[in-house]
Amino acid sequence: MISKKMEQALNKQLNNEFFSAYLYLAMSAWSENRGLKGFANWFYVQYQEENFHAMKFYTYLLDQGAEVDLLKIDKPETKFSSSLEVFEKTLEHEQFITKSIYELVDLALSEKDHATNAFLQWFITEQVEEEASVNEIIDNLKLVDGQGNGIFMIDKELGTRTFTQADAGQ
Repeated sequence: MISKKMEQALNKQLNNEFFSAYLYLAMSAWSENRGLKGFANWFYVQYQEENFHAMKFYTYLLDQGAEVDLLKIDKPETKFSSSLEVFEKTLEHEQFITKSIYELVDLALSEKDHATNAFLQWFITEQVEEEASVNEIIDNLKLVDGQGNGIFMIDKELGTRTFTQADAGQ
């Protein structure tokens, strides 16, 4: 069993993960509407990963005998000025998620909740990978400086991304 405080914090993170999925679905639609099918694909795969992450929290809560509290999901931002801005917003959001995971770890440690701490370690590693991946795309977008040929090449590369549970960390 986990404490009520931990249960509430994990449910908040469950909501954060579902919001992340919703945000990336909106970014996928924004990209698709601009003819950037590769960018849309990248964000759609990100949407799938975030749903998978949310379900990890859902399952963990149930496995710990805790209540799952499905909170309201806020409407995500849907207006962006450029692909670079979309990825800068993505990095900002991933940094928020990293901070929230760290806060969960701090809570688990303060409560001597070793099971939750162990569960959260996977997410710490995942967040390092998420931020590094987004930073690389931002660097590439800055290099091409909005030029069509460069955007076309990045779009083609992002279109090759696929979702597998193995990649998302089972």
